[in-house]
Amino acid sequence: MPGIASPTLPKQTTGTGKIMLLPFILVTSLFFFWGFVHNLDPILIPHLRKAFLLNDLQSSLVDSAVFIAYFLMALPAGYVMRKFGYKWGILLGLLFFGVGCFLFIPAADTRQYIFFLGALFVIACGLAFLETAANPYATVLGPPHSATQRLNLAQSFNGLAAMVAPLIGKQFILSGKNYTEEELNAMLPAVKDAYLQSEADSVKMPYLILGIAIIIVAIVIYFTHMPDTKEEGDKETKSVFHAFRHKHLTWAVIAQFFYVGAQVCVGSFFIKLSMRVGLTEGQAATYLALGYGLAFMVGRFVGTFLMRTIKPATLLTWYAVINVVLSIVAIFATGIAAVYSLIGIAFFMSIMFPTIFSLGIQDLGNDTKLGSSLIVMSIVGGALLPPVLGVISDATNNIQYGYIVPLICFVVVGYFGWKGHKTKSLGEYEEAFRAGQ
Repeated sequence: MPGIASPTLPKQTTGTGKIMLLPFILVTSLFFFWGFVHNLDPILIPHLRKAFLLNDLQSSLVDSAVFIAYFLMALPAGYVMRKFGYKWGILLGLLFFGVGCFLFIPAADTRQYIFFLGALFVIACGLAFLETAANPYATVLGPPHSATQRLNLAQSFNGLAAMVAPLIGKQFILSGKNYTEEELNAMLPAVKDAYLQSEADSVKMPYLILGIAIIIVAIVIYFTHMPDTKEEGDKETKSVFHAFRHKHLTWAVIAQFFYVGAQVCVGSFFIKLSMRVGLTEGQAATYLALGYGLAFMVGRFVGTFLMRTIKPATLLTWYAVINVVLSIVAIFATGIAAVYSLIGIAFFMSIMFPTIFSLGIQDLGNDTKLGSSLIVMSIVGGALLPPVLGVISDATNNIQYGYIVPLICFVVVGYFGWKGHKTKSLGEYEEAFRAGQ
């Protein structure tokens, strides 16, 4: 298909080159589930800020707990899949995911912030396995020439979750009660304690239901035939440094670090910025779902369609440039215009993760699974960059100034789409490697 990258990916064991429908549907469902839990975080962050009386830096530790787990677990996830295959990597990821959801119940009962962070860390350990497996797996469950388009299609259901999760979070987690520090201090201790406990307890039911759903999906996948893949040749990648001989993989790791940092910054502080420019908590949550989330979902489908005629790297570059401009608007605009700029950013960053991922693992051959792990490790940008935004916000008392962070991130993504994604032939890599370049 014109304009679609043609990654040299692991060969299918069936060798048919056709889309394997049932396995693809099951793998696509995983994109929805991890998108759902990620897009509960923008609801969870302001909620826990209230329940534990946190500042912006402290509340950003929600993102840090999640994305540090990606960094720590990506390589073990890659090892499990190289040793046992994609299916077992997915099942182990679902097990972590489900257990982490159930841990929200004792975390709420004890009302300890550190326990919430621990539960999120366990969930994210599972997500690291799922993303390390599902992203490359989606690309090989069909013809190689449509790999990037197929991955964007699967990731579109991640976008659907971006719309659904805030609506559910608004309904079942957010109470709509926002007391000032003075009002809280004026409460009787028993009344204040009851209020804070009710805020903590509201997370139990959504995460319990999510955990049950995840376990059901794991059981279905266990009893379903999921064709595994094998890589070209017989040799495994010797080391991480050996994989980094692919210059475009190195740039993909860098670009994904900054992209995920940007996405988490924009989404996690969406409600805080919206309330700063005049919206209520409930209104901000609605804009997060039906504005930001809907734009992200539609952007995925539109981007997948545009890739029929526009090269993914070209589309990525232009989308990044547009988001640089929209980030400037978010920093300096007043009123609802600032909120609309974030919604626009959601639309144009919707294709970035799967496109960077697919371009990054293109032509890796034996290094594909390790390359996938390295790109997933780079998601640690979501742990390190939001606290920077939080520091800027706390220091200036203006959340909008913190959006200089995603602005810089989109500049890096734009460079990857412009030049950093370009690959060499395998022969050129081997010649450069022998020459010590």
